[in-house]
Amino acid sequence: MNIQENIKNITAELPPHVRLVAVSKFHPNQAIEAAYEEGQHIFGESKVQELNAKHADLPKDIEWHFIGHLQTNKVKYIVPYISMIHAVDSLKLLKEINRQAEKINRVIPCLLEIHIAKEESKFGFTFDSCKEMLQNDEWRELKNICIAGVMGMATNTDDNAEIRMEFRKLKLFFDELKAGYFPQTDTFREISMGMSHDYHLAIEEGSTLIRVGSKIFGERIY
Repeated sequence: MNIQENIKNITAELPPHVRLVAVSKFHPNQAIEAAYEEGQHIFGESKVQELNAKHADLPKDIEWHFIGHLQTNKVKYIVPYISMIHAVDSLKLLKEINRQAEKINRVIPCLLEIHIAKEESKFGFTFDSCKEMLQNDEWRELKNICIAGVMGMATNTDDNAEIRMEFRKLKLFFDELKAGYFPQTDTFREISMGMSHDYHLAIEEGSTLIRVGSKIFGERIY
């Protein structure tokens, strides 16, 4: 599989407002270096230990995005260098990111993970629980995090109509949050949705960040 060719093909079809997060979890440094040489500088990881090792060895201008479920006790290990945390699913996690970021005088962009899929195994706020969290103004006191948008994963299905409907719901919810809680906040602008098998649909429905792994690197190496 030609990683550089894959990067070139995907980025060539992206609208200007959509950025590619190359999902490099479980893939070796050499694969990341090949993508990096093609100009890809945003990479997504979901395991803290693996991410720390890669961050230590790879170019320092890489933008690392944490895209997996993040435990509060692991936050301190990535806060010094992480560029964005995609899957914030509780006020407790937001508070811990803020606490650790405050220690080193950083502001960490975070996305609120919204549960849009039919599978119950996926994490995230429901639409109602997210609004409930935002209605309680506690999050406004957190000065070392920046809520930059929302993130969601569609149901793992071949039914494109179902996937499109879920993405559309997330975009509408983003619009609702923007109008209700972030009307004057330019930094609330990201919708992270779409993976290797459905990113074209996600882009059509308003995604600004697509998370693509297997279509770049091939199947994961476990």
